[in-house]
Amino acid sequence: MVNPTDPNEVRLTGENSFIRLQESEDGPQLTRTSHWRVLWSPAGQGHVLFITSELTSDAVKIYADNIALARWLQEEIESMLFPEFADQSIPVISAIFERDGDGQNYWTETVDSAEESIELTWHDFAEPFVLRAEPGSVPGRAHGVYSCFVPARQAQLTVNGQVASGRPFPEQRGDKESSTAVLAWSETWVLAR
Repeated sequence: MVNPTDPNEVRLTGENSFIRLQESEDGPQLTRTSHWRVLWSPAGQGHVLFITSELTSDAVKIYADNIALARWLQEEIESMLFPEFADQSIPVISAIFERDGDGQNYWTETVDSAEESIELTWHDFAEPFVLRAEPGSVPGRAHGVYSCFVPARQAQLTVNGQVASGRPFPEQRGDKESSTAVLAWSETWVLAR
């Protein structure tokens, strides 16, 4: 009988949806977001949003309802994914996180702080698929990740009612149609034991 369990150490499980907007397919990213909803990690549960955009004057901003989780994510994962998000001298802004949608037609994450109201919305979804990367299989990354990707052909970021410029573009992941805007659900990060 085949062993049904994965031998790796679980480091986090939850969600890590993202939006990356550009004016043209080969143009620079005008907006980059990394939205985390964490169900389990060594730093506990919670939500974190990392963002840089012309709507933030191209500065990195970090919002969270668990500051310890934000710092842990910076050190453990964002340092590999997008080092600009890993600078621990950036203050963490306290925020309330809510969600709305059905994942079939649209999905909206709302992040409210004392001074900002941020909405991330995904819609016009492509077929979901499971992304799987074993620990060490990506150069420079010791971690592995398993995630259900729900690619969005359309996405929008607003900050205090202002809409970020640019749009998502198609992005191939192996043999699957993906996008630069994805709901990444049921996401688990692991390390080899």
